[in-house]
Amino acid sequence: MTSTAVRERERRWRPAGALDLVLTLSPHPHGGGDPAWRRTPDGAFWRTCRTPDGPGTLRVTASAGEVLGRAWGPGAEWLLDTLPSLLGADDDVEAFADVLARAASSGAARTAAYVTELAARNPGLRVGRSLRVFEALVPAVLEQKVVGMEAWRAWRWLMRRYGEAAPGPAPEGMVVIPPPEVWRRIPSWDWHRAGAEAVRARTIVNAARYAARLEATVTAPSGGCAEADRLLRALPGIGVWTSAEVRQRAHGDPDAPSVGDFHLAGHVGYALTGQKVDDAAMLELLEPFRGQRHRVAWLIALGAPRPPARGPRMSVRDYRSF
Repeated sequence: MTSTAVRERERRWRPAGALDLVLTLSPHPHGGGDPAWRRTPDGAFWRTCRTPDGPGTLRVTASAGEVLGRAWGPGAEWLLDTLPSLLGADDDVEAFADVLARAASSGAARTAAYVTELAARNPGLRVGRSLRVFEALVPAVLEQKVVGMEAWRAWRWLMRRYGEAAPGPAPEGMVVIPPPEVWRRIPSWDWHRAGAEAVRARTIVNAARYAARLEATVTAPSGGCAEADRLLRALPGIGVWTSAEVRQRAHGDPDAPSVGDFHLAGHVGYALTGQKVDDAAMLELLEPFRGQRHRVAWLIALGAPRPPARGPRMSVRDYRSF
């Protein structure tokens, strides 16, 4: 149950350029029933967060080019202070334009023209920064090598079991992610009940020991992307895909393509060559866009035709029955 007897704080912010609230926030929820994110019928986005100042709830709406943020709880001020970063205020769109121009003049003119067309269809897309690394890491680890439904089910179960009531008038069912020390104490049987096997559980428990160092990367020079990648990939069980998924969300890294994704390489290859390719070939295709490879892959995933569906799909497993 949430408390409504919490002081509400408010901030109005006008972005410098076009902002598509739905697209920009779309990478953050993990499934339709994510207890930390909700989009309500009135068009508002709700977010719960364990900020450096404590738990908080954020409600975001946009109208007539202006963003309105309302927040509750000890973390309210932090959530409002960082709202522009969440919505892409730190996203260097001029750097993207420079990368497109460089690609066009380096033998990738046709591909650059196609990517430019995709970007023109989504002028309000921004790569935002949540600035909370562990919050992005846990669901990313749960999504390793499994279908989304399986991972999202585990995320929901663990959040509802161990999460904290969201401050303020949050929609029913929303909770705040538990702190790292709680994740370290989750017993093996509850990981099993959630549907997460021992490998992913150990990865999260171990990462929780280094949460403070991981969080510090968001304030490091140049957004801390390189340092975050180094620290993340030094942890057992975290590879290039998980690191990229975390940096995309927490650091707003526009150059972190999800290498190892089940569908992405095939989609990028089909869009740019007419044929599905593997990860190595995808990186070759994206090389002219170095510095913005995640953004380019995201634009392709949003707007380019998908390859015909052939072959087996990954099946949904349920470790609770094992």
